Amino acid sequence: MSSPLTRENVAKVAVLARLNLTEAEVDRYTEQLAAVLGHAEDLASLDLDDIEPTAHPLPLVNVLRDDVVTPGADRDEVLSQAPSVEDRRFRVPAILGEEP
Repeated sequence: MSSPLTRENVAKVAVLARLNLTEAEVDRYTEQLAAVLGHAEDLASLDLDDIEPTAHPLPLVNVLRDDVVTPGADRDEVLSQAPSVEDRRFRVPAILGEEP
């Protein structure tokens, strides 16, 4: 079994993560994190040698429709609707205030 989680561990991680925790928060998170780590230890101790890894506990089937290739919109028709066109492409405003 690993060493128990301490207030000092939580406080050190909080400093590294640049979290400004109160003493009450350090106490609360120490309890909560210790419980989470305890559950992780319980799971790690299980004998799973005969269990096949899965991505999901239920057998799922893809319910999406098949992809079907269809013709796209006519370029000239689409560009005729654009507010600004340049070289048969959409012309958009420059970013970051840069002008061409």
